[in-house]
Amino acid sequence: MIEAVVLWNEPNNLSHWNFHLDPEWRTFAAMVRAASESIRASNPDLPIVLGGVSSCDPDFLRLMRSYGVMDCVDAVGVHGFPLDWNHWQIDEWPDRVEEAHQVAGKPVWVLEVGASSFGSEEVQAFGLLKSLDLLHGKTERIHWYSLFDLPPSWPAETRHKESEGSAYYRHYYLGLLKSDGSPKLAADLFPSNGSVGFCQWFHFEDPRLYDAVQWMKKHNVRYLRTGLSWADSFRPNAVAWFDRMLDALYPFDVALTLCFTPAHLGIEAHHTSPPRDVKQFADFAAWAVDRYAPRTTPAKVTHSRRGTVLA
Repeated sequence: MIEAVVLWNEPNNLSHWNFHLDPEWRTFAAMVRAASESIRASNPDLPIVLGGVSSCDPDFLRLMRSYGVMDCVDAVGVHGFPLDWNHWQIDEWPDRVEEAHQVAGKPVWVLEVGASSFGSEEVQAFGLLKSLDLLHGKTERIHWYSLFDLPPSWPAETRHKESEGSAYYRHYYLGLLKSDGSPKLAADLFPSNGSVGFCQWFHFEDPRLYDAVQWMKKHNVRYLRTGLSWADSFRPNAVAWFDRMLDALYPFDVALTLCFTPAHLGIEAHHTSPPRDVKQFADFAAWAVDRYAPRTTPAKVTHSRRGTVLA
C-alpha cells in the first residue's frame, strides 16, 4: 500500500535539481505547493513528505519554510551519508534530525541513511549498526539505502561522474547485497523485526524487482521507499511497468517518491531541470495518487490520465 507521497528527491543536490536554472529554488517551492494542492484534492488523507534533503541541510529547510512549503507537507525527509559524503560525523545523527525538526516544525523521516562497502564490508557493517542505534527513537521512519548494489554497467545518478573520484564509485557499493544478489557482512545484521525499511530505487523494467520483494518478505521488512519517474512516464508501456512494480510492492508500506522532469517539459532538456510549468508536475502527482493511492482503496482502480502527461 502507499503510505505517503514524497515530493522530489534531494532538491538541494545538483544531481537531482538544476538549481542554476532556479537559483533561489522558487520554482521548486511553487512546484511542491502546486503538487500538494493536487494531491490533497485527490486524497486529503494521504501524508505528503518533502523530498529527502541531502545532508540534512537546515538552511534549505529554512528557505522552504520561508516560501510556505511547510504549510503544504506533513513531514520532511532527510538523507545522510556521513561515512561516505557528508561533512559531519556519524555521531551527529541525533542532533541533525532534531535540528531538522526544529527548523521545519514537522516530523522528520530519514528517507536515506547508508554506508558503502567501497573500502571494506566491515566499515559498512559498523555504519549500519551505529546509524540504527543513533536513530532509534529519533524518527518515525528509517529507510536504509539500499538493498542492492548498483550494477557496475549502470550509471550512477550524478552529473559529475568520474570527476568525483572515489566519491563517484561509492554509489556502487551501498547495498547490503552485491549486484549479483550475494549478501555482504551487513546483510545478516539488518533488523528482522520490521523496524527499519529500505530505500531501493527500481529502474524502468528493473529485473531486480521480484528478487527484492522476496528478500524483503523473508526478512520481515515493512517499509519501502521507491519512486515513480515523471520522465519515465513518457516511455512506451510506462503505465504497465508502474502497475507491475506497485502490484509487486503492495505488501509493503511504500513511500512513493515522484521526481525527474521529462526532457521536453523542462526549462533545459534534462531530467534535473525545473519544469516550464509546475502545474504539469502537479497533474502527474494527482494522476499517480488517483491510480495508486485513491481516497477509497479497492483492490484495483483504473483512471484516465489527466492533462497531457500520458495518454
